[in-house]
Order: sequence, then structure tokens, then C-alpha cells
Amino acid sequence: MSTFSEDYRSTRKYMQPGTRRLASHSKKKVAYFHDEGVGNYHYGERHPMKPHRLTLTNHLVLKYGLHEKMEIFQPRRATDSEIRNFHSEDYVDFLKKVTPDNADEYENLFQRFNVGDDCPIFDGIYDFCQRYAGATIEASRKYFPRVLYIDIDIHHGDGVQEAFYSTDRVMTVSLHKYNGDFFPATGHIDEIGSSLGKYYSVNVPLRDGIDDDAYVWLFKEVIDAVIGTYQPSAIVLQCGADSLGCDRLGCFNLSIRAHGRCVQLVKNFNIPLLVVGGGGYTVRNVARCWTYETSVLVDTELSENLPPNEYRDFFKPDYKLHPDLKGRVENQNDRTYLLKVRERVMEQLRYLDAAPSIQMQEIPPDIQGFLDGEEEQRDAEEDSEIGKDTRSFRRKSIIHENEWYSDEDDNDDSDDGWNGMNIDDDD
Repeated sequence: MSTFSEDYRSTRKYMQPGTRRLASHSKKKVAYFHDEGVGNYHYGERHPMKPHRLTLTNHLVLKYGLHEKMEIFQPRRATDSEIRNFHSEDYVDFLKKVTPDNADEYENLFQRFNVGDDCPIFDGIYDFCQRYAGATIEASRKYFPRVLYIDIDIHHGDGVQEAFYSTDRVMTVSLHKYNGDFFPATGHIDEIGSSLGKYYSVNVPLRDGIDDDAYVWLFKEVIDAVIGTYQPSAIVLQCGADSLGCDRLGCFNLSIRAHGRCVQLVKNFNIPLLVVGGGGYTVRNVARCWTYETSVLVDTELSENLPPNEYRDFFKPDYKLHPDLKGRVENQNDRTYLLKVRERVMEQLRYLDAAPSIQMQEIPPDIQGFLDGEEEQRDAEEDSEIGKDTRSFRRKSIIHENEWYSDEDDNDDSDDGWNGMNIDDDD
């Protein structure tokens, strides 16, 4: 039985899916960012995050034939200077030099740079960072005046919130477990932003064991209200799979279908959408979840029976796309609590009387210069012979379908990873 009936639904009127956004004649395109080899990294035997989950996901996507419905891209690696645009030079130099073998020599910097434990030193760490940063940069080439970031990872989206805490150009919404102690111990409902960003950080703290009906109801209530108020130009949706039931580190009771329902609800608004990954520590369910959500994004029904693939043993004994993940943890989110959380969010949004104008906050000079420089470079390329080569290189960054392996033997020795929809390992 549903936790909520129509009697408890908000009577406020918000923008409904499809009333604004891409023109009806616009052709919807789905791009799949796939970084070959990203699943080969290993954080250490005792670390719960397993990049191999990206490989499992990619193989399921291929075996279901979902790649045939998407444009496939190989993201480039970020340069040192690009990484230094956001991170300090000392931090970048540290990542370039440190290895598991010489880690003792840099131990005095561990606390300063917050490495160790959940952020371990592993072989190829800087190369790994270049891959992920490069994919992020490739995903942010087009400028949008207002961006909404939504996080359904079980852990609070603390890093993104901190990065945009004092700006109104990015609004963050995080649904997560919060009790003051659960990692990263941030995400209280009173964390609402500061300065120009005051009220633009929305936190939805949840208790253990939330189920499908309650989660999807609250998600829809909050996201409908946020989108109707903020009217974003683009949305970034972080789909951490540790909010699924039976996750090694999680404590919710969400099914894969409910998790995917959140993706569908956001997709229905027809706003330019970037879907990325996040946490997820039961690798077989991460792969199932992200494959299913890829199918949601390309409007394709998938068979409940997983297709034959070289990683089939990971999915035994049932070999199903939607295993039963509910009932592990008692639901401590009663109706009274969830209604209170919803009302607090609505109260916060009332301070944003109308959608902010496009000229909310001046674009930082360094970003504006970067954007202007990109445009000038492209203009120059169009007028020069060298432009022919550059445009040719850009076209080659698209991986054509005939470059994908077509049978099980073609990929025996490779370990293709997944940056699907730019899915990554960030919590």
C-alpha cells in the first residue's frame, strides 16, 4: 500500500513536465560518454568502492543493445592547467607525485589534502583524475545560465554543495540519510546556502529504511516545486546506487524501479539533462540499476532476464534485472516526519519569489574568459586551413558503432569501463 494518498499531496501548482523546455520539434539525443579502461583502476582490497562495477554496467548496456540508440563519445583527459583552474597547484603536484610505494614520504600532507581512508592513494591516481576531470569538462562545454543539481545518492552531496554554496547560478538538491554521524555528517535541512546562494541549497534529510512509495512521493513533491520555482536551463542528476536496498553501505529499501522512476520524473520535464553516477557498493546491483536507468533515458523496455555476457556469474542465482531489494531495514520515515521535511523545503522555496533572472550573478572573469576564448578559437578555426584538421579530430572523438565489439570473443582481453552518461565514482 502506498505510504501517501492524494489527501497528502501538495495543492501548490508548479510547472508540469513538458510545458516549457525543448521545442516539440527538437530531436532528442542521448550521448553516452564511455572511457575505455576506467574500470581497471583498483582502490585497494579493503576499499568498498570497486571501479569494476563500471565494466559490468558497460557490458550490460552493450548486451542489451542500448548503445545502438545513443551517440558514443570517448572523453579526453584534462590537462594540468585545466585541473588547476579548480584545484590548488600544491594539490595537483601532490597527486602527480604520490604513489602507494612512496606514500610514506607524503604522509604529512594526507590530512591537509584529506586523503587516505575513503580517498586512498592508488596506482595511476592522477591519470584517473585526468580522465574524470576531462569527462566533466567535456560535459560542460555548453553554457547554461541556471543549472539544477539533484543528488539521490544515500550520502549527502557535500562536494557539489560546497562548490556552489555562495552562488545562485547552481541550485543543489540532495536527498540523503542524515543523523549527524552518517558520512559525511553534513546535509542538515538548515544548510541553505550563503551570500548570493542563500536558499539555493536544498537538503532533504531522510532516516533509515525509506521505501519506494515514500521516496518517490517526496522526490516528486520536492523536485516539482524546485523546478517550478528555479526554472533551470539544465539539470545534472547524480544517480548514486547506494540508496538501493541491500547496498553494502546503504540503509534504504529502494528498488531499482523506484530509483529509475526518479530519473523518469526528471526526464519528463524535457530540460537538457546530464545523468552521472555516484556511490554504490554492491556491484551487481549498481550495474543493474545504471543499465535500467540508461534504458529509461532512451525509452527502451528491457527484458527481465539478463542477456548472456562474460560477467554473468556476478548476477546469480536469479540472473534478473530487478531482484527483490526491499525489506532489509525497518522504515523509520513515518508520514509525520516526511510531511514536516516537505513543508520545510516549501518554506525555503517561498523565499525565492520568482525564478531568478538570467543576469543573477556576474559570471566569474576566469570562466567568462574561458568561454570567450573557446568561441574565438572556433571562429578562427573556421577561417583557417588548420580548422579542417581540428574539426576532423573532433569528429573522430565520436566512437562509431562499427568500432564496438560484436561478439563475446572480441573483448576477452579488455576491461572496458563505463563513464556512462558520464557515470563516475564521486559520492
